[in-house]
Formats: sequence, C-alpha cells, structure tokens
Amino acid sequence: MRNSRRGAVDPFIVMDVMEAARQAEEAGRHIIHMEVGQPGTAAPQAARHALSQQMEQGALGYTVALGIPELRARIAQLYGDWYNVDLNPNRVIVTPGSSGAFVLAFSALFDAGERVAIGAPGYPSYRQILKALSLEPLDIQTAPQNRLQPVPDDLRAMDFEGLMVASPANPTGTMLDTAAMGALIDLCQEKDAAFISDEIYHGIEYEAKAVTALELTDECYVINSFSKYFSMTGWRVGWMVVPDDHVRKVERLAQNMFICAPHASQVAALAAMDCHDELEANMAVYRANRAMMIEGLPKAGFSKFAPPDGAFYVYVDVSNYTNNSRAFAQEILEQAGVAVTPGLDFDPVRGHQTLRFSYARSTEDIAEGLTRLQRFMAARGAV
Repeated sequence: MRNSRRGAVDPFIVMDVMEAARQAEEAGRHIIHMEVGQPGTAAPQAARHALSQQMEQGALGYTVALGIPELRARIAQLYGDWYNVDLNPNRVIVTPGSSGAFVLAFSALFDAGERVAIGAPGYPSYRQILKALSLEPLDIQTAPQNRLQPVPDDLRAMDFEGLMVASPANPTGTMLDTAAMGALIDLCQEKDAAFISDEIYHGIEYEAKAVTALELTDECYVINSFSKYFSMTGWRVGWMVVPDDHVRKVERLAQNMFICAPHASQVAALAAMDCHDELEANMAVYRANRAMMIEGLPKAGFSKFAPPDGAFYVYVDVSNYTNNSRAFAQEILEQAGVAVTPGLDFDPVRGHQTLRFSYARSTEDIAEGLTRLQRFMAARGAV
C-alpha cells in the first residue's frame, strides 16, 4: 500500500532505550532509569482527588476546543504570579500535551516547505514533527561557550520563517536570560520570522528564575505543559499562549485536529495548579539530585558538561570514550544496569559523542545509579 514521505521520520531513540530497559527488568534485572525525561512522582494528590469527585458527579465529555474557561483563567493567573505578566485568558489555549501544541503552532504559523530553525542539541520531536508537516527543520549547531543555546550570530546568515527556542532546554538544562532571549526575538522581528518559546520546564529552575518570552513581547507563541513541574506526563495536557489575532485560527485547527484536550486531564490540571507545597517538595528532590549529579558524574569520569540551570538533565560530552553513543549507552545498560540516552536523539551531527543523564527519579535511585556508573567506568580504566 502506498504511503507518504511525511511518515519517514526518525525514531525517538530514548523510547528504544526504555524498551530495552523494560526487557531487562522483565528478565529480572534491577535497572536505574536515567534515560526517561519524566518525574518519578504521581500527579499531585489534590489533582487526583478533584478528578475522582468530578467522575462521581457526571460524565466527562467534550469541552470547548480552547479548553475549560476556569483552567484558561488559572493559567493566565500563573503568568501574573510567576512573571508579573498581565495575560488575557482569551490568549490561552489548552492542548493535548505540549506535543499537540507543537502541531497546532507549526500548522498555524507555517506553510509547507518553509524553514524553522531549532537549536542542536534540542528536543528531537521538533525536527520530526516539522518533517511530518512538510516543513524543513534547520539545525543550529550551538556552541559550548554559549552553553549550547542559540545566539543571533548563529542565525544571521540563515534564511528561515520561524525560530523555536527552549529554556530551560532539553537535553542540556541551560537557559536564556532576558538579554539573550531579547536578542533572538529582535532578530526574528528583523527577519519577519515567527518566534516560538518552549517553556515546558518552567518551574524547575535552580539558581535563577526562567524568563518567559511574554515578558518581552506579545508577538510570539509560548508553549508549556503540565508534564514536568506539575508531574503529569501521562495525562497529556498542556497549553500555549498566542497573539490575540491568532486565537481564532488556532481554535479552528484545534477543533478539527483534536476536538479538545482530554476533559479529565483538564480537571486534574486545574487542581494541580494550587498544589504548591507538594510540587515544591518535588523540587527539593530535584535540587538534591542535581547536586549529587554535579558532584558524582565527574567521579565516574563524566566531567565535560555545563551545570544545568533548570529541567532535570545533564548533557555530557563523552568523546574521550566513544564515537558511538548508542553503543556506549547499550554497554552501560548491559553492564551497569543504568539506562541513559544517547545524544543522537538530540543532535544528529555531534550526538554520537554525547549522553543525556536524567535525574528526575528518587534520590535513592540517583545515588545508586552514580555508584553503578563509577564502578562501571572504573572497570573500563576510565577513573
């Protein structure tokens, strides 16, 4: 049967690593998960309780395409609480995860064949979603001296219709400060290009607050999610903020592509936004884990990384050990019982020499994982 070239996208390698780890566990091994980018905690208790109550009261059916009004208003309030931004709730669109937001944003902003610049290393699904929508991803080879974030000089000579940035970024955890983000926004305005800010790791920051693009301009798309800070990965609910004159266009797309985000997830998400104490307890775990990783990875011989500003990843240059990060990750899984992600997911050009380590799980797991990594690397003669 015939098929479309749009379907010829690369696999998401971390999912293959997860499957290999699952098979190892099924065979009776104990695996430490440093590959997966999700919290090890459940959705907040009050969120689960709110959904339970709602389910007892009646059916959960379709909502309006833009999301339930109470949730949109509460998200707008968050921008005032976190960033002192006065946001009109009408600009908030609730989506089926950030993935749904990416599909809606790319569909609303670009025509087939247009070019969207993305930082490398970066979240691999940007590239694959763009390809599936008949758009052209342009990888920006970011520099270590810029903490693997794009800067205007990386882009000035390029022709593109859009720029996607992420801060805090996956896989590096590095962030753009106000000046750095402002410079990229200004460049996009000069080039008449759309600016999209992926902010799904906001709330998971350590030494400085992340900057939202909405502090600098209304002429942007901002994408966020309940998956990370709110610990709701499997619930598949996120949001985006768009300019006033884009709301109706995105609404029409959302109506036809998704109908709406899951009603149950929206109910839980609304309650999760007021679970401050529980969410900050999760943050205390991430802070402890980050400190352990910054200290423990170099003891295992993994010292070439920029300390993360946010998120829960460390992205390590392992070029002194391998030219094949996928094979190296497999060796670590088989011999050390630690699942890590090869950098090929994030950077097709340089990712064969990098690994991503996630520290989103329990502190006990991270401590055990570091011990195993140190033992494994010592056996290789690396430390």
